[in-house]
Amino acid sequence: MPRLRRDHLIDLRPLTTSPAFARLWIGSTLAGLGGQLTIVAVMLHVYELTQDTFAVSMVAVFGLVPMIFAGLYGGMLADAFDRRLVALLAAVVTFASTVLLAVLAWTQQETVAWLYALSAVNSAANSIVMTTRAAIVPRLIPRDLLPAAAALQGITIGIMIMAGPALAGVLVAFAGYAWTYSIDVVLMLSLFLGLWALPSIRPEGEIVRPGLESLKDGWRFLKRAPNIRMQYILDIVAMTFGNPLALFPAAGAVLLGGGSITTGALTAAVAAGAFLSSLFSGPIGRVRHHGIGIQRAIQVYGAATVLFGLVLGAGALGWFAPPTVDATHPNIALIVLACAALAITGAADNVSSIYRSTMMQAAVHDAVRGRLQGIFTVVVAGGPRVGALYAGTLATLTTLWFPPLIGGFIIIGLVGLIVRLNPRFREYDALHPTP
Repeated sequence: MPRLRRDHLIDLRPLTTSPAFARLWIGSTLAGLGGQLTIVAVMLHVYELTQDTFAVSMVAVFGLVPMIFAGLYGGMLADAFDRRLVALLAAVVTFASTVLLAVLAWTQQETVAWLYALSAVNSAANSIVMTTRAAIVPRLIPRDLLPAAAALQGITIGIMIMAGPALAGVLVAFAGYAWTYSIDVVLMLSLFLGLWALPSIRPEGEIVRPGLESLKDGWRFLKRAPNIRMQYILDIVAMTFGNPLALFPAAGAVLLGGGSITTGALTAAVAAGAFLSSLFSGPIGRVRHHGIGIQRAIQVYGAATVLFGLVLGAGALGWFAPPTVDATHPNIALIVLACAALAITGAADNVSSIYRSTMMQAAVHDAVRGRLQGIFTVVVAGGPRVGALYAGTLATLTTLWFPPLIGGFIIIGLVGLIVRLNPRFREYDALHPTP
């Protein structure tokens, strides 16, 4: 029995096998924690200034186009230059935008326009960091440890989102926005330490200079990579119809009560699920058919999204509610149920992410890995932003509980149909990775 328990726990060999990977992982985790403080603080800040859920969703939308271009161009840079240097320069831009947010908050000069603009710059630069860092990882550890490295990334996400939003809610409520942004500035310094200690990592194989030809070369590879294309499509479906993040501030203010603390708790619940699924990710690394794993994980994600919509619907009906529901009188029962549903979405999305990341890093050649990781980063980071627009717009036209309810059903049905029509994806074998 003890051996069985060990086999089910996360594989830590990437940290002990590669000190460079370990330093990068620690630095990225601490910096990511600070980044979550800013993400949640900006959402709360915009909601405080506007009292409008649609305005909150527009934070994500304004950053979408810059993030797409930055992710694609960052991938070209990662395939042409020293990946360590590319990541360091992009991290400088991320750091500068966070510093400016803090300065504006301390001087009380912040406006909705500034919050939109700096969030866009931050997300664009961070997409380059994410793209380049993901292209670096396969050069630091052997291929058989890639699933374990992806699971460790789930631990990172869990720590970031579980602690970050909850801490952000408390900091905003008791210390204010300026202190919240400033703490992110301090934590971001760890990212530089992780990147600075890396060796020089230049791409292998034929190098294509950044530009139109580089983009075409990456596109030609993607056209010959049906499994990679399919995982992009499935993730877009999940994140478009199953990402209710933009609804959290209004849910905390109107339906569930608890205000900013509830907003942080809901976001943290997603991360708690991701953290726990990574902690017990031992069996995931032994699964060979990653396509089937992705399908099942996303459909579980859709079912849990439906459950979250039902909980919000119960809040609209006043179930289990105290006489008054507001920032100081939360509906504890429904908040717990909502957090449970969101924890399941986090766990399912993390399992899908482990399979998708492993497939990307194992099946894609190093010469084009940066560009494909750029597209992967755009999909992973851009999908939730499209989802924020979907949720915010539909909630404005209908009610808060409707977008996750209908979106979850769409995910379950559409993912099942798409995978059924693509048998090659179902048959993907991790022992013989093919893009």
